Amino acid sequence: MRTVNIHEAKTHLSRLIERAASGEPFVIAKAGRPLVKVVPIDAPEPSAQRRLGFLAGEADVPEDFDHMGAEAIADLFQDRH
Repeated sequence: MRTVNIHEAKTHLSRLIERAASGEPFVIAKAGRPLVKVVPIDAPEPSAQRRLGFLAGEADVPEDFDHMGAEAIADLFQDRH
């Protein structure tokens, strides 16, 4: 992602906005420190970008998953007096 300083952003604002609107976001920095990110208004929010199912088929869950270790756990809570 391109980073521009404030002076460059002011000088080339129209060009930068056109590029951002076409899908090339950029960062405006002050003294080399990023301040803001310019993205198209219809760009998805970062929190809305979820990767559901990215591990689908990569792990097996045993049929007895909900009951695994139930006896051992019950033994831990038995009254031992």
